[in-house]
Amino acid sequence: MRRGKVPYSALLSYTTEILEKLGYSREQAEVTAWVLVEADARGVCSHGVARLSFYESNIRDGYTFTGAPIEIVRETPLSLVVDGHHGVGACVAQFTMTRVVEKTKHIGAGFGAVRNSNHFGMAGLWAEMATAEGFIGMAFCNTRICAIPTFGRERILGTNPVCFGIPSSGKTPFLLDMATTTVAHGKVEVCERRNKPMPAGWVVDESGDDTTDTRHFQKLFRSSRPEGGHLFLGGAGEELGGHKGYGLGLFVDLLCAGMSMGTWSRDTFNAEGGGISQFFGAIRTDLFGNRTDIENHVESILHQVRQSAKASGRRRIYIHGEKEAESRAQSMAKGIMLDDASWKMLDDYAVKFGLEKLAPEGRPGVRRLAAALD
Repeated sequence: MRRGKVPYSALLSYTTEILEKLGYSREQAEVTAWVLVEADARGVCSHGVARLSFYESNIRDGYTFTGAPIEIVRETPLSLVVDGHHGVGACVAQFTMTRVVEKTKHIGAGFGAVRNSNHFGMAGLWAEMATAEGFIGMAFCNTRICAIPTFGRERILGTNPVCFGIPSSGKTPFLLDMATTTVAHGKVEVCERRNKPMPAGWVVDESGDDTTDTRHFQKLFRSSRPEGGHLFLGGAGEELGGHKGYGLGLFVDLLCAGMSMGTWSRDTFNAEGGGISQFFGAIRTDLFGNRTDIENHVESILHQVRQSAKASGRRRIYIHGEKEAESRAQSMAKGIMLDDASWKMLDDYAVKFGLEKLAPEGRPGVRRLAAALD
């Protein structure tokens, strides 16, 4: 199997082409490809181009409708409610956050609640639309059922990510983008693709016991049985704060589905479509004082955190978002590293759609048309 790096632009173009073959319009494909490639560039492979097969299955299974309109069903100067009609999640998110940012420019804050959307990629990409303007940004999303509540044994909530971004005068904003479960489900899928066990503490099986058996858990996850699932931050029970992670996850559902009158995690991916609910927000920092002074003060706090005493054997304390920003800079300069499973998936799409296979950087592409292989 080929392993190697690929230039950002090449991967972006290739992913766009595949998405068009899957039924996306050119505009939808470009937005979605950007979302996926940005994740790989930042080292977040759980949300990268490996998601193409998931997006394809959502179209095939009637969860994503590429021809769906994006409709504003309620709007005020401060807020809007959007119905995505089970369309392309990245495009629904871009549509909504663009309007949230515009409202923030005019009146100081903006909020958008979304119903009937689909997977929108990394939440951080949407919060960054606000921090790029010097605003506080936030993005939340519920997901298909993955997680069990504290003292429960049934999957009824999602991994339900939260993201907060705060601009600073430093190189990068503070950008906290995290699942409210111990890990996003995409990280389990990475272990599955690489045929590796999961770390203990991520999930429990149908008996409620810790398991590291990735294949068994994925078989359980894909079955109709609701038992077993992801643990929320803090793990099982209350001793280490599992009820706090559960509370955060439930909050995301109440915010996203509650404010949009949409579907909560338990009822997503139903006969009508994906049904994902989302919430976006932005706030101007100059509501609280001089913007430059605030950004400098935020950076001074972050600097002091970085400079605080390190644990034995540790050379650096990271601020949230720094690792991803530095990984992206490396990827832009030296290419994006893809694992063997991702290369195989891309090669399979090349054969399926009669495309030239994407080649690792420094190696020539090989044109292998599907017709020539028949």
